[in-house]
Amino acid sequence: MVITDTHTHLYSEAFDEDRHEMINRAIKKGVTRFFIPAIDSTYTEAMLKLESDYPENIFLMMGLHPTHVKEDYEEELLHVEEMLKKRQFYAVGEIGIDLYWDKTTLGIQQKAFKHQIQLAKKYRLPIVIHCREAFNEIFEVLETEKDENLFGIFHCFTGTLEQAHQAISYNMKLGVGGVVTFKNGKIDKFLNQIGLKHIVLETDAPYLSPVPYRGKRNESAYIVNVLEKLSNIYHTSVEDIAEITTQNSKDIFKI
Repeated sequence: MVITDTHTHLYSEAFDEDRHEMINRAIKKGVTRFFIPAIDSTYTEAMLKLESDYPENIFLMMGLHPTHVKEDYEEELLHVEEMLKKRQFYAVGEIGIDLYWDKTTLGIQQKAFKHQIQLAKKYRLPIVIHCREAFNEIFEVLETEKDENLFGIFHCFTGTLEQAHQAISYNMKLGVGGVVTFKNGKIDKFLNQIGLKHIVLETDAPYLSPVPYRGKRNESAYIVNVLEKLSNIYHTSVEDIAEITTQNSKDIFKI
């Protein structure tokens, strides 16, 4: 059984003391494909080191995270462009809009998001969207960019059924992680109305640990708990969920 974690920050400082042990714990659980989102240029070297250490398991994205869209965002976007020119990446991400931490940067977040979508189209890559308290703003940008070259993943989907259908209408898969196991996560109430062909698994480690690890550091091995929850929601075996969601990830990332 091959399990794919489509979104995990394995380079995070939270793993500095036991990174290799943590990755090997996941591999032993059957999690053998890890997709690594970018945050900003300060993490690029650590991402490349991870890929070098685990060339068969690690697949890198490139992008500027919306919470890191600051005064120097144009310089950061140049770094993204240069890296995309230099070598292979499997997605442009994570990108998007985050209005939880800072609403004053909305204008430049929108510019950065749109620019990176256009970069993804140029390189025929999927996008991986970060959305926090910004569904309307995200959809507004996607509406202006929708065409046959727009596709990707709506990472850590936490919206309503209606918003799920809208995200899917832009050729997005829904990234489902620890939130689906929360009592107040809400998406577990309607997820069975969304076909499994639209779902990919993720952890967002070290964040958003699933029950029973909620409140503790998340790690990719805990995706098994997400898998088990989806098995209950869809009344389908764990093996089937793993196979379908891994195939969905292959369709998106072309691996």
